[in-house]
Amino acid sequence: DRDVTSDCTQSIWSHMSPVTPTASFWQRLLTAEPPVSVPRTVGRLLLGIALLLAGVSQLPLQRAEYLDQVPRWLPLDGDFVVVASGVVELALGAALLVWSRRRVLVGVVVAAFFVAIFPGNFYQYVHGISAFGRDTEQARLTRLFFQPLLVLWALWSTGAWRALRQR
Repeated sequence: DRDVTSDCTQSIWSHMSPVTPTASFWQRLLTAEPPVSVPRTVGRLLLGIALLLAGVSQLPLQRAEYLDQVPRWLPLDGDFVVVASGVVELALGAALLVWSRRRVLVGVVVAAFFVAIFPGNFYQYVHGISAFGRDTEQARLTRLFFQPLLVLWALWSTGAWRALRQR
């Protein structure tokens, strides 16, 4: 009386995805011994500093420019989104700098954050919004191609890439 559909779905999922979100997956993220090297450490620290600077600038300094990037279709107050994402950037930047024991988990969360804010960059491109020195269509389009690099940077510099690839 086994559930054949469930078995089949689990089998397909495990073969299609390099990451199976099971308890062991989360345990691996929490206990992984990430590779340590000078380039990875420097990359992680630089990314942490960049996130801290972005978070600080988002709160009082360049709030209007960030607000222009919040998609109008988002069902949240734009100012709330800007402040909340600034606070998240501060927290993630600090975590990258000081929470080295859980850097794999932090790397996954930072990568997910970069994916989550991508619609704002796309919105800026589609609507021709000039902000942060990106005042041409080419500059805004180029920015879109850098977002995946930020995701990869977060995963590589924290060792999360390797932990996610392990079975």
